[in-house]
Amino acid sequence: MPPAKRAADAQAELFSASTPKEIRDLLWKTADKLRGSLDAAQYKEFVLGLIFLKYVSDAFEERRTDLAKELAEDGIAEERLEEFLEDKDEYTGHNVFWVPEEARWSWIAAHAKSQKPGELLNDAMDKIMKENAALTGVLPKIYNSSSVDEKILTGLIDLISDARFSGRGDRPAQDVLGETYEYFLGNFARAEGKKGGEFYTPGSVVRLLVEILEPYEGRVYDPACGSGGMFVQAGKFVEAHAGNKADISVFGQELNERTWRLAKMNLAIHGIDGNLAARWGDTFADDKHPDLKADFVLANPPFNIKDWARNEYDPRWKYGVPPRNNANYAWLQHIIGKLGERGTAGVVLANGSTSDQQSGQGGIRKALVDGDLVACMVALPSQLFRTTQIPACLWFLAKDKTPQGGRRLADRRGEILFIDARGMGEMADRTERVLTEADIAKIAGAYHAWRGTVSAREAGLVYADEPGFCFSAELETVRSHGYVLTPGRYVGAVETEEEAPEAIAEKIETLTEDLYGLFDRSDELAKAVREQLGRIHG
Repeated sequence: MPPAKRAADAQAELFSASTPKEIRDLLWKTADKLRGSLDAAQYKEFVLGLIFLKYVSDAFEERRTDLAKELAEDGIAEERLEEFLEDKDEYTGHNVFWVPEEARWSWIAAHAKSQKPGELLNDAMDKIMKENAALTGVLPKIYNSSSVDEKILTGLIDLISDARFSGRGDRPAQDVLGETYEYFLGNFARAEGKKGGEFYTPGSVVRLLVEILEPYEGRVYDPACGSGGMFVQAGKFVEAHAGNKADISVFGQELNERTWRLAKMNLAIHGIDGNLAARWGDTFADDKHPDLKADFVLANPPFNIKDWARNEYDPRWKYGVPPRNNANYAWLQHIIGKLGERGTAGVVLANGSTSDQQSGQGGIRKALVDGDLVACMVALPSQLFRTTQIPACLWFLAKDKTPQGGRRLADRRGEILFIDARGMGEMADRTERVLTEADIAKIAGAYHAWRGTVSAREAGLVYADEPGFCFSAELETVRSHGYVLTPGRYVGAVETEEEAPEAIAEKIETLTEDLYGLFDRSDELAKAVREQLGRIHG
């Protein structure tokens, strides 16, 4: 079917769509069909750039309409209306990007069939960046390429024009467009497979991190921010608790240029004024926020990366020099260095980080535990990350476990909370699992009850160990287990008459992890003994 016919059919469907979800589903389905020769990575930036352009244009037109009403109420003469309506300060003063006339979506849609659509879009992106310093170098100018079919591009413009993001009950266009942007990010991550994990963290995992850390206000940092999902969810959390997104200050860094652009657009769509630095860069080689001390760190850094900018003399390695072939403990130490006096962090890492002994990693973990920096460890269920099969866990770090008043009351010095959530979640489809809202509430509730937060007290939550789910271990207990931080080792098993095959499989997985850890420890000790014997006989 020709692209124009596919777009026309999609437009007819969109007119009949009644909910934002139906709009998102139809947009994705049709946009995916219109992809043509572009691969998923290129197409991601291609489509999300169009959605962003539609957003800034819709927000501009919404402000223009409101301004016209304000001017009419003030009795401004009709012949002077246009002068006021084109006053840039009347838009930027309301946190709305200024959009020049030939960059407005209505202009582009009206001229896309009579002029070259790729040139129109590139020109629109350029004009918007020149008029808005915060968007300098951010918007994609990739629409006038020889690889782009003009009919496909015109079809996409028509499709997004007729999606009717606004006028849906009481929900502003910004909210619907923001959800659409996130929806497309998730679908592109699935389409790209393993590479999708570089810019996207599953929504339920992000919600869990945010619900546990409770970033009501303060500085929020992500050293590997991807497309900015952690910041968006933090903003939603603040608003859900009757706060203002302006109560948090966002700082992030991203290595990949394209992903950095996506993040900047994502924050802009959600009305978050974030500092993602003037350009992308490697967090280890070129820290863009060297003096930052954050109240909260939310991070899903790449797992087990072997090729990273390692410097043995880096002052960040206060707890031990991370090995060349694995950056997990480099991320943890970088994050600890970014925490303020009472800062807390939630970090997604591979399960191996809880028990690895190779190349000095066990020694670094020992130093973190002895330094009383580890607050909580959460074992996650499998299949949460469609982009990788590596089992994952959550590290929660705290600079200060003493009673603080405010939102953290309990004295948890010398203790670590272990939560085993491997049996939680439900399958969203054949290959992907998600944590339900009840799962998130149970895990976060256990942590808050253990920590004694205000939210726990208001909910009447009192902490108690629960076999098979959670256990508060003293550091001496952790030391007796060789500083292994695998939750399954501490929480015990649920008392049942007969264990299900899944539970047995999980136990085998835990025991296998422990056995490999012991093998590693054995090799380490053998190496140390050989070195000592060598010195004696040398």
